[in-house]
Amino acid sequence: MSASRRPRVVWLALTLLSACAVDREITATAELPSLDAVAVTRNPDNALSAFVQLRVRFADSVQVRYGTGATLDSVAPTVIPSGDVATVPVLGLMPKTTYALRAFVYRGDQMIVGSLIGFTTDSLPSDLPRYIAGGTDPSPGYVAFSAGAYGLVIDNTGRVVWYHRFGAGGPGLNFEPQPNGRYVARPPNAEPAAAWLEVDPLGVVTRTFGCARSLVARFHDLIGETGGGYWIMCDETRTMDLSSLGGVAAARVMGTVIQHVSASGALLFEWSPFDHFDITDLDAASRTTASVNWTHGNALTLDVDGNLIVSFRSLSEITKIDTRTGAVIWRMGGLRNQFTFQGGAQSGFEHQHGVRVAGPGELTLLDNLGNPNASSGERYIYDATSRIARLIESYTPDPAVIAQLGGTTQNLARGHVLVAFGNGERVEEYDAMGHVVWHILGKSGYVFRAQRIRSLYHPGT
Repeated sequence: MSASRRPRVVWLALTLLSACAVDREITATAELPSLDAVAVTRNPDNALSAFVQLRVRFADSVQVRYGTGATLDSVAPTVIPSGDVATVPVLGLMPKTTYALRAFVYRGDQMIVGSLIGFTTDSLPSDLPRYIAGGTDPSPGYVAFSAGAYGLVIDNTGRVVWYHRFGAGGPGLNFEPQPNGRYVARPPNAEPAAAWLEVDPLGVVTRTFGCARSLVARFHDLIGETGGGYWIMCDETRTMDLSSLGGVAAARVMGTVIQHVSASGALLFEWSPFDHFDITDLDAASRTTASVNWTHGNALTLDVDGNLIVSFRSLSEITKIDTRTGAVIWRMGGLRNQFTFQGGAQSGFEHQHGVRVAGPGELTLLDNLGNPNASSGERYIYDATSRIARLIESYTPDPAVIAQLGGTTQNLARGHVLVAFGNGERVEEYDAMGHVVWHILGKSGYVFRAQRIRSLYHPGT
């Protein structure tokens, strides 16, 4: 190359470098995040929540900080925009309170800060229940349960921080947070094929589901899986001649069927007591009428090995079932009891509710009528080989209550347990020594199931 042409080559190279630099500058400028609009709207179904709607560009995520004074000391979870739109829910607000909110838009290490926006919440519905609660050492988070027309959540002071009003008849007795971060309820007037409703934290009904084979879904318990499948209890009724056993010739016998159903509605597993139990497993006095409530399943939980543990109230029995074969692995309590009980009543529990796995070989339950003078939450350890079950802790209110119906237990961190005493109208949390560390003051009403959750935004247990 001649010397006379080198300046031209250098000029061309510099021109190309300059053009690339300008292009990068334009691209970088064009991709800075921007906040074009912000609006705050009420949630018509929940006065304690609001929606912050944002129009953004080139945003990785958005966040809303809020508070009632000069300091925005609360933060809603970060949301990833869908295109140029993002909706950020703000939950757990106070009623009839003015808030200041500010939006933050992010892209990489870039941040755009929005202007302050004022928002005032509405008053609570007049029929929403009110509570007062307290204690010396409660677990963190909130407590969810059903009350009247509502599924609701209270904080550790008893203040309602979230609620959803269901249609006529309310949610039924059972309002359950699920592992997928949503709630489920079985309204008493629901259609059998769509008996259970699933509700997200925004109060939107996300799906309905029920039992396969057109069986009627029971309200007592359900296990929702993160992939959309679920374990469910169903009623199956058959006509049986019980005249030779002191009953009637055409008795309508109802048993609890357990089903595992996929997200698409396919039946993956089914277990029926008609294939594994005898009608004489029920005490004679309870099978003399035209309609016989034979098993009355009221709780199901998955053991650490993946097999099912099911509570049958009418039989005063807890049963472990192989989820591959349907075989009965063991039976604890009732007339067909295979265990020796130690540390408490020799006959164990009676008409129990709320059975939950607390660890390998460990169960908690509400013993409704094992002691007819006082219901109690109980913790058992058991050896499935030696068939020994030992009561190691009892959780009894003072003064005592008798829960003839309903109730649940929930195992918490630090060895704590939350017990709802059903129609005994008491909800209490106990520490590892059995001391009350939190409770709803006064009567709670009939709380069939109470469960602690850590977050209003993802209320999975």
